[in-house]
Amino acid sequence: MNNIDLRGKVCLVTGATSGIGKVAARVFAEMGAEVFLLCRDRAKGERSAAELTAQTGNNKIELIHCDLASLTEVRNAAKAFLDHDRPLHVLLNNAGVVNLTRKVTTDKQEEMFAVNHLAHFLLTNLLLERIKASAPARIVNVASDAHWFCKGINFDDLSFNHRFRVFKVYGHSKLANILFTRELARRINGSGITVNALDPGGIGVSTALGMQNGWRAKIFELIMKPVLQTPEHGARTSIYACTATELEGVTGRYFKDCREIQPKPWARDDGAAKKLWDVSADLTDLAAHYR
Repeated sequence: MNNIDLRGKVCLVTGATSGIGKVAARVFAEMGAEVFLLCRDRAKGERSAAELTAQTGNNKIELIHCDLASLTEVRNAAKAFLDHDRPLHVLLNNAGVVNLTRKVTTDKQEEMFAVNHLAHFLLTNLLLERIKASAPARIVNVASDAHWFCKGINFDDLSFNHRFRVFKVYGHSKLANILFTRELARRINGSGITVNALDPGGIGVSTALGMQNGWRAKIFELIMKPVLQTPEHGARTSIYACTATELEGVTGRYFKDCREIQPKPWARDDGAAKKLWDVSADLTDLAAHYR
């Protein structure tokens, strides 16, 4: 895939300082793209940008600081990108968080649902007109087969004030990624933009995901390391969905190991997808963007 020419193209990657996001950003830079790294840790982001420039010889790498746990920062990040007055041909919504205990954001949302779904929902919508103007373009959402851990969106308690279970709540946020993908694909059909979701493949990927959970996460990583994929392998499906020529015009699908698969039936519920969109628009005050 690295022989694909992305010169003249602009890519934005969330969660680009480690793991899948950093590998994908590096490959896009190797392909000649102008790459924007959206990062929570400014210092780490600056180091990553310098490393990627040194590794690829591509000096068109820009940093946008954003903590996805804050909807205000998401709005600021979208404005920061738009202020660069650049097109956007590839948006890779890769960043994610997993918490062993329940955490709540400043917007009073459970953090995994807020970061993994709401932040990317808002960011994508705030950038959507620019993406449309840049068509053909692609939006790719990194979801997960963890959506197997729940059987539907918990509309009665999206923040899991009751019965918080880490795997179920994480899977719930990944289910939201897939349903968002389906509804967005329906809404932008015919616009020249495709939007797809994916599972990175394998049992899991050795990344920084969950490292904020301290010693328990480190022990889990040590135990699981022999069976976890490397970030390089885990990034393959993301890169494929963002760049593969055979996926031109393919939209609203779900991929794993660089091939299309079917997610669980509850991830193909178009009624739930529309309802989630409406609820997400309310929670992010999306209507304010169009006033």
